[in-house]
Amino acid sequence: MTPFQHQLLNYGPDANWQTPSTSDAYAYCQDLTASSYENFSVISWFLPTELHPHFAAIYSYCRWADDLADEAANDAEGLKLLAWWEEQLESCYQQEAHHPVFVALKRTIHEFRIPITPLRNLLIAFRQDQTKKRYATYRELLAYCRNSADPVGRLVMYLGRCYSPEAVVYSDRVCTGLQLANFWQDVRRDFEIGRIYIPAEDFQQFGLSIDDMPRCAEENAFKELIEYEVRRAGQLLEAGEPIVDFFPSNLKVDIALFVRGGQTILNQIRNQNYDTWSQRPTVSKGKKLKLLLQAWWDIRVRKKPFGLATTEVAK
Repeated sequence: MTPFQHQLLNYGPDANWQTPSTSDAYAYCQDLTASSYENFSVISWFLPTELHPHFAAIYSYCRWADDLADEAANDAEGLKLLAWWEEQLESCYQQEAHHPVFVALKRTIHEFRIPITPLRNLLIAFRQDQTKKRYATYRELLAYCRNSADPVGRLVMYLGRCYSPEAVVYSDRVCTGLQLANFWQDVRRDFEIGRIYIPAEDFQQFGLSIDDMPRCAEENAFKELIEYEVRRAGQLLEAGEPIVDFFPSNLKVDIALFVRGGQTILNQIRNQNYDTWSQRPTVSKGKKLKLLLQAWWDIRVRKKPFGLATTEVAK
């Protein structure tokens, strides 16, 4: 039984659990967050302690939704589970919550005045993963990222009490860039679960066929294709760097870490000559620590602003 299957057995739609207290619900979310396998920790040493439970609640909502989509027995089951999760979300906004994630999220939503839209939009993307396995164009892929990635940045801005239309522009660039970096890191892993996020038009541009995976992954042209995708993701991350300066000082280090974390993943891909098929890029614990300390040094000690990005965003 996988860790998520254990969670589903205990807290899924067919489970029989008692509604936890708010403190127990937050403890559940923090335990789930601590066990995450993300490249970079959701909660760093520098995140204000009072925000830890709220970040954990948001993360747990996203983690559950992602796992409901990815670890279901089949697409139909995934859609059924996501429908149940959306019902829980709707009930939460009607002030009725029983699942530990939503008991915690209910308090966070109220305290930070978080609207339902970004949380609901994430579910649109997770449902799309059950029905759409390939993308014809880069424009189509960006449209997917608007629901799969951009809402996360908006939720974090609500937690930082710094949401604004101007900030959203930069946040969306960073979140889309991070999503794309993860795609190019996980090309083989995604293929093995039936998904190809590299647009078909890009395969064609490099003389490759999207229908010929994984054979074409062994060709040099495929590495050139990944290089092209990495460059576009890097441009988005750089163009979104000013988002750091919209956040209060006690959150700047964490936001900078997310931006640099995405850039580091892209650098790891470059360092292995854009071969993400035979080896998934990873970021060592030592490198993560170095990035965290460098972000702290630049922002807290040198007080270095990220400034206005001049990179032209690839279309």
